[in-house]
Order: sequence, then C-alpha cells, then structure tokens
Amino acid sequence: MAELTGAEIFVRSLADEGVEYVFGYPGGATLHIYDALYKQEKIKHILARHEQGATHAADGYARSTGKTGVVLVTSGPGATNAVTGIATAYMDSSPLVVFTGQVATSLIGDDAFQEVDSVGISRPCVKHNFLVKDVRDLAITIKKAFHIANSGRPGPVVVDIPKDVTAHKAEYFYPKTVSMRSYQPKVEGHPGQIRKAANLLLSAKRPMIYTGGGVILGEGSAELSELVRLLGCPCTNTLMGLGGYPGTDPLFVGMLGMHGTYEANMAMHDCDVLLAVGARFDDRVTGEVDKFCPHARIIHIDIDPSSIAKNVPVTIPIVGSVPDVLRELIRQVKESNKEADKAALEAWWDQINEWRKLSCLNYDRQSELIKPQFVVEKLYELTGGDAFVTSDVGQHQMWTAQFYKFDKPRRWINSGGLGTMGFGLPAAMGVQLAHPDALVACVTGEASIQMCIQELSTCKQYDLPIKVVNLNNRYMGMVRQWQEFFYDRRYSHSYMDALPDFMKLAESYGHVGMRIEQPADVEGALKEALAQKDRLVFMDFITDQTENVYPMIAAGKPHNEMELGPCASPPVDTDRELA
Repeated sequence: MAELTGAEIFVRSLADEGVEYVFGYPGGATLHIYDALYKQEKIKHILARHEQGATHAADGYARSTGKTGVVLVTSGPGATNAVTGIATAYMDSSPLVVFTGQVATSLIGDDAFQEVDSVGISRPCVKHNFLVKDVRDLAITIKKAFHIANSGRPGPVVVDIPKDVTAHKAEYFYPKTVSMRSYQPKVEGHPGQIRKAANLLLSAKRPMIYTGGGVILGEGSAELSELVRLLGCPCTNTLMGLGGYPGTDPLFVGMLGMHGTYEANMAMHDCDVLLAVGARFDDRVTGEVDKFCPHARIIHIDIDPSSIAKNVPVTIPIVGSVPDVLRELIRQVKESNKEADKAALEAWWDQINEWRKLSCLNYDRQSELIKPQFVVEKLYELTGGDAFVTSDVGQHQMWTAQFYKFDKPRRWINSGGLGTMGFGLPAAMGVQLAHPDALVACVTGEASIQMCIQELSTCKQYDLPIKVVNLNNRYMGMVRQWQEFFYDRRYSHSYMDALPDFMKLAESYGHVGMRIEQPADVEGALKEALAQKDRLVFMDFITDQTENVYPMIAAGKPHNEMELGPCASPPVDTDRELA
C-alpha cells in the first residue's frame, strides 16, 4: 500500500466515511490538512466566519439528516471557540466529530504558540475524545470517532491532531467497521420488562405518553405514532421532541413543561401511568421533582442506561433503542390477553378536552402592535407546516414551539439543553446545505441573532436562501420576562438600546432586508420573502415589547400550578376527586 501523509490520510478517511461537508476555519496547525482538502473535490469545505458558527452549522446538518456533522478548526483559540458548539451538541445528543489542530507533539505541554489542552478542556462536554500522537493511528481513530458519535446515544467526539502527525507518512487503511470492547451500546430491550410495561399500560385508567428528542434521534417516530394510536392515549412532546409525534394529530396535547400547554401539564400531573420514551426528565419538564407526576407509575425507555432513574425514580426501566423497544411493546400490547379500560379512557379524554377549552395559548389578536405569536402563526400557515425551522434561545423559541405545528421529525432545530444564543443562523446554514431545495426559516430575536450575525457573510458566499424571522422587541425577552415576574420589574441590563438597523445590515452583506412595523403588513412581508426562493431575506418584525410567554410554571411549582396569560379562558376547576 502507498504511503500517505497524515493530512492525506485525514482527507481519504473522511471520503471513505462518506462525509459530504466539513465546516471549519483554517489556522497554522491545520494548514497541511487544508492543503490536502484543496487538492481534492469530493469533500466540500464550508468556511464559517467563526468556529462557533462552524460547530452550530455542522450540528444543524446533523440534526436535520441524522448523519454525523464534521468540524475542522485550528489549535488554541480555534479549539476554544468551538467549545460552545460542542457543548450544545453534547446537551442535545447531536452527533458531531470535531477535529482540532494541535501544536507538534514535541511542543505539547510547553505553552507553545496557540497551544491549549483541547482534550482536557472538552472532556466534560464530549461523548469521547482522542489525542492522536502517531500517524499510524490516525485512520482507525477517525473510524472510532464516527462510530462513537453516531451510535447508542449520539454525541460529539473531539479528535485532537498535532501538526507533525499531519506531515508524517504511513500506509493507508480505513476499516469498514470497528468494534470496541468497552463500548457496546445495548439496542434490544429486556423482553420481560417490555411485557411488564405492556400490562401496566393496559391497566391504566389515565395513561400518558411523554416523549423527548430520543424518539427523533433514534428514528422511532413511526413506531411511536403506531403505539399512541393503538392505545388511544394522549401524547406530549418535550421541546426537543417536537415532530416526533404529529403536532396536528388530535391525540397530541401539545408541548409540556415550563411553557407547555395547560392540557399537557395537567394530564402529566394527573396521569396514573406514564410512559416516557427517549426523554431525560429535564428540570424544565419536571419542575420540583418531589411534586412531579404524583399519582403515576412510570415506564422509562432510553438507550442510555445512565439517564434512567437519574432524576426521577421509575417503576419499569427499559434500556434499548427506541424503535426496537417500541416495536416489541406494540407486539406485546397486540398479543396481550388484557384489554384496556375503554370507559376509563373515555372519561380521561373528556377531562383533557375540558382542559383544552381553556385555550391557554390565546393572545390579543386586536392589538395595534405586532404580536410575535401572530408572526409565527402566519409563518406556519404560509409554509403549510413543511419548513425546516431553526431558532435561537428565548421567548421567540418558545413561541415557535407553541405555534408552529411540527408533523415530521427533524424539522425543528433548536438548542434545548444548553440554551445557546447564536445557534439559529449557523444551524440554518447546515440545514440548508443538507436540504438545498427545502425552505429553511430561522426564527430569532434581536439579542440572539447578534451572537453569530457574521455568518450572514457565509450565507452570501454559499448562496444560502434562508428566511430570517427576527422578532425584535428591543429586549433580551426572556430575561425581561423573568425580571418582570420575579425581580419586581428591575430590568437590569436586559434592554437593547444600541441596536443596528437590521435591514441595512442585511443589505450590507448582500441580502434582502425588510422592516415590518404594522400587523397588517406581516402576511404580505412573509409572502414576499418566501417568494424569493434564491435569496436570503432578513425580516425585522418590530413586536410588542411587553408580550410574555404563557403558560409559565415558576421554578419549584408542580405542573398543575401554571401562570396563565390574560387572554386565556376562565380556568377549569382542578379541585376534583380523581377516578
């Protein structure tokens, strides 16, 4: 076999792995690799304008496709700039392989120019990481990195490559498969546990199915839909799980948690059997753990054994991949001699439909100011619910989750666990590159968009026709809301009083800019923007500064104690005798 340099081995390995895009930013420690990339045409490199943008773009690519996103950054500040994106992917279990350049092996530990301990810095926020010290280990390490990143519970893997390793030569061999004795993810659930789960679900009088991002990551949406319809019980999704079950289906009761619907949270609080699938019982979902689902026996399905009973004790733990376990659970339910209590289920639905009558997402539709909810509703209506939608973090994220009904998985791309401002635009870049003919919308706010706004330059270079929906209330909206509720309206440093003219800023990058100030102009602006299929359009909607996200559960409160908006119908009486 011919000998190749480490840089050539790197490029050949990515090609053999089937990598389509590498998102990155060059620097001294990676120049051998960039030279090798220049000499080939199979792998496309996307030049971001900041390493954080590169990681978010790779993350958006990964979340919208299920493939592994690939990042290449240089040593020192290149690696540290990527850490926020790595941590974002880690919290939301998104598969990335991040290659960081490193100083030559002889200089490691000497505080050389642009040296940082990339392995040590990234260790708390990666699934695994490697430091390659011998060129002969490079190809197998790359194979291991991809295997780890996109198997079991997905996550980011960092591979740190010293510059001299990319210059040294070795024979090239890239294995088709790899096996590691210490890493063997469990796929099939225990049949006895699944049988217990089927019997418990069929005995329930007030069943509830609560699902998270694991359903989407594990490609289990079809099986979930079959099970929910088979049982006929209510289903709710977490923020990360939206689209895992169709948002327009009558059995779907909306998102749950801090800003979930009244009916979803009340059903969680009052259910007697809870099936949790691919969800991690995040604090934004559970509230005070001691008050979470006080009447329920809990079944928890997850591929990651460390997630089960981590935050909430469960009755029946099942470790395995979502589709594998759900298929067996469906079979067990169909073949069981036990039948569900149809009368109890009908009474349960009667109660849920009473909660639905509260119309907890109502808002003032007669306002002379643009309501952010109205913009999202119109976006949903005009796109037919078929767009890929990314978001940043804050009020606009919650309104999008509430008012854009996702019927398909991998259409809702947002930072849930880490809550990373600046995620939306670069993530949309990755989504648009993965789906060049699809409509991609980034719903953001004037504070978040400025975190990575330089990526408008990347969008121009690669002709990415993203539609940016900026819900501009001149505040860090969610910070302001908390300050209003819990800090006696002391709006400390949450007001954005030196904003750019976003319309002119977008135009300066070569894009189309719009400024919309009247409710009557919202629909027309969106239609005009959506019609420009080959241009990025930045829509700056000047929205009501005082609007808050409702419902809201304050920290430490249970699901049945929600703060409701002023436009909700009179609350349903919840002081009743449970069946």
